[in-house]
Amino acid sequence: MKVTVCDWPNRESAYEAAWRELVAHVRSEGSDLVLLPETPFAPWMAVRRQFNPSIWKSAVAAHRDWRARFSELGPTVICASAPVQIGPRRLNQAFIWDPAAGYREVHAKYYLPYEEGFWERTWFDRGDGRFAPTTALHLKLGFLICTDLWFFHRARAYAQAGIHLLLCPRATPRETLDKWQAGCRAAAVVSGAFCLSANRFSEREEEADLGGRSWIVGPDGEILARTSRVDPIRTHEIDISAAEHAKTTYPRYVLE
Repeated sequence: MKVTVCDWPNRESAYEAAWRELVAHVRSEGSDLVLLPETPFAPWMAVRRQFNPSIWKSAVAAHRDWRARFSELGPTVICASAPVQIGPRRLNQAFIWDPAAGYREVHAKYYLPYEEGFWERTWFDRGDGRFAPTTALHLKLGFLICTDLWFFHRARAYAQAGIHLLLCPRATPRETLDKWQAGCRAAAVVSGAFCLSANRFSEREEEADLGGRSWIVGPDGEILARTSRVDPIRTHEIDISAAEHAKTTYPRYVLE
């Protein structure tokens, strides 16, 4: 199967051009699954330390409105996260969309940073702590949204659940990209799954400092594809049987 990751602009005025480029790429490559970054359809909210109800409502509405355009990518599974309001709770919710089943909410981000540029505890409530695999394309998928990645016992539990793809939508700064790549490689090894990670990017003059760079990692930590500013969308054909075989090899087979 073919999987696609992409860098996505933080600036709202750039979304339309980025979407057209993504549509053309996905149709040309025949991608089966596309991973977008964390909350892609609104500027990064958590750059602000103080919660703003107007910004929140606008972001929730924008993500809901963009769903109507997902079918433009063709018969492709789309994965990312979105801001959602459930009663009084504000969540960063991973989702899967496909033409047959439509939109499905999967996992709410659980580990929320609280520091300059990433005041996420201000904007989001913690998820319920469930890291349950889901299915798409007859495969098992698991989400680790950005900071969730660093809690490797979650990747280990996904390995025991037999996932094929580990999906990590991110919003991470440019100066930490090497660290995030190392984390994704380690999570792929721990989970015995292909790890897909997509990031947002911002221009230097923007408040948010988001560095782009997305990648596809094999079950033993090998980098299979990586984006750049001149090549912001990458597709790679993967052999799902490699993720199944990986569960039988070191260190995945070792029991706790």
